[in-house]
Amino acid sequence: MGCAMLGDKVSAKDAKEWGMIWDVASEGEDCVAAAMKLAERLAVLPTKALVETRHLLRAAASTEFDDQLNPERDTQSKLGATHDYIEGVTAFLQKRPAQFKGE
Repeated sequence: MGCAMLGDKVSAKDAKEWGMIWDVASEGEDCVAAAMKLAERLAVLPTKALVETRHLLRAAASTEFDDQLNPERDTQSKLGATHDYIEGVTAFLQKRPAQFKGE
């Protein structure tokens, strides 16, 4: 509230510490390299699961708890039948990196 009302500048370090942002490149770290590293992590994850997670999180901000449970249950059931889910479980059991295809 204080930041919004007073308009004080907030450093990236403080914004991360206060939970206003998720991450920030460390001092002296190449921010483009850090962003590319994050993009590479995201690029190998199961695309459909990421999209559905984003939708559910956005909906949760304006949905009552009990009303959010059904879409979350339905989404988990739907994603449990995808290639990427099966690949993720198989890779885990075989102790190898998963190769997701967005299917």
